[in-house]
Amino acid sequence: MKDITKQEWKELTANDENAVIIDVRTADEVAEGMIPNSLHHDIFKPQELMAALEKMDKSKNYYIYCRSGGRSGQACQIMNQMGFETTYNLLGGFGEWDGDTA
Repeated sequence: MKDITKQEWKELTANDENAVIIDVRTADEVAEGMIPNSLHHDIFKPQELMAALEKMDKSKNYYIYCRSGGRSGQACQIMNQMGFETTYNLLGGFGEWDGDTA
């Protein structure tokens, strides 16, 4: 897992053909907006999250965010334990995001 700033996130995802963006916030939080092209898997629904992660390609590059960076950090740790090779945690989370939203 690597913690990255929103600027690093924008630069990395813009040039990464293997990028998968995952939003681990609650449905209520997601209703406020999402980073474009994000998958939503609520970390507070662990069985659903684990089932989704088990189906994902562990060799892709995963960019994870939540509201402030705490839950997404936990998600990165879980994913690394499951064998995911590359995970990035957005420092400050969606609360600090100033890029495009969907």
